[in-house]
Amino acid sequence: MNGEVFNANPTIYARSKHSLRKSRFETGQSLWVDEDEQPDGRDISDIEPIDQDEVFDLIRSIADPEHPNSLEELRVVSAEQINVGNNLITVEFTPTVPHCGMSTLIGLSIRVRLMRCLPPRFKIDIRVKPGSHQSELAVNKQLNDKERVAAALENPALLETLEKCLATAGSQDE
Repeated sequence: MNGEVFNANPTIYARSKHSLRKSRFETGQSLWVDEDEQPDGRDISDIEPIDQDEVFDLIRSIADPEHPNSLEELRVVSAEQINVGNNLITVEFTPTVPHCGMSTLIGLSIRVRLMRCLPPRFKIDIRVKPGSHQSELAVNKQLNDKERVAAALENPALLETLEKCLATAGSQDE
């Protein structure tokens, strides 16, 4: 962006070793046969449930726009900061410093990652953790306004930076 570093020396935390979710195999479900198949051919799992761990797995490896670390390593996001309700996913994130100028970009990268990965039935609400940013209300308003998000995604420079953040999303290299 403009080259200004808002947090020159962030605290780096260890990443979780494994995904918090259990695979179908670990939960005793068949990997080959869909046991949820109804006799009339209808699948009762048409609407797959989603939990906070699954959402966390989607966003944990997003790169910070300022540092060569993931949002998980900087403790910007955690599974505890994610709430999943009926088709509503709320993600709170914690900027590394109260005056972080990258908060909007971080929130936008979380929103875009979830919009790309989740079915459109989910409403996504992205928020700065209360009390963690000096412009909390303004950042929250920007991140949850459809027109502002659409306008931001039309900006080529911003989109390029966003794609760099998302390039590592989904990677699990430890």
